[in-house]
Amino acid sequence: MTDDFTTHLAALARERHPGTSPVALREAAVYLSQQFIRLGLEVSTHRFEAWEQTYDNVIGTKPAHNSAAAAPLILAAHYDTVSGSPGADDNASALTVLIEVARRLKQTALTRPVQFVAFCLEEEDLLGSRAYVAHLTKAGRSVYGAIVLECVGYASEQEGSQRTPPGIPVAVPSVGNFLALIGNQASASLTATLSQAMASTIPVVPLVVPGNGEQLPDTRRSDHTAFWEQGFAAVMVTDTANFRNPHYHRSTDTVDTLNLKFLASVADAVTNAVLALATTPERP
Repeated sequence: MTDDFTTHLAALARERHPGTSPVALREAAVYLSQQFIRLGLEVSTHRFEAWEQTYDNVIGTKPAHNSAAAAPLILAAHYDTVSGSPGADDNASALTVLIEVARRLKQTALTRPVQFVAFCLEEEDLLGSRAYVAHLTKAGRSVYGAIVLECVGYASEQEGSQRTPPGIPVAVPSVGNFLALIGNQASASLTATLSQAMASTIPVVPLVVPGNGEQLPDTRRSDHTAFWEQGFAAVMVTDTANFRNPHYHRSTDTVDTLNLKFLASVADAVTNAVLALATTPERP
């Protein structure tokens, strides 16, 4: 498994920016499509326009075995970077987990579809996810919930390696070896389910924010916010980015700074969460 992680990280960890590295951005989308196809997913793209250009959100769907009408569970991560950063933690780490979870579910019968979605232009005001969620809303489609992976590969066992974002109303450990699970009020049930499913594998710190997190802007900094704003349940799963990782949005956000053991535990925990949500019968 670690070999697969290394392969995906090597392929994806390079600057993927629409302005300064558009070819690499497109190549990342192609790589993700190829991996989804290899894993037997039904692959499609959601194309949207920005700055008189077109960009693609890449979608790999694993259908339910007996209930095609069930609302899908979305597992998502963004594939663009800021300019000047190879984005190993932000967000090649999450894309690697996305692919790994899809691989593990290949032989699993699901009671609801799971859509693996790689969003483009997250770093540009969430343009990709906002376009996709607007498309879902316009088409009248429902979503069971969205799990959004955002920077999940950096960890430290050092005391003082974790900082607390301003205003956060829960106790945050000072050792950066956990995942934060951030939901809003409409996602409280989804947050609780994820916490329960993941906690046996990796330490988690769940937080449910009021409204759509407007009073805590640090809780809104990824594609889950696009779902919140349209009334869909969504939870961000994160290593807390710049509150732990000193390489965040820098040229030093490289693969060698990641903790592959931690990343493997993230994959275990997210797999458990998806199984809990997509392999259990609907309650009557």
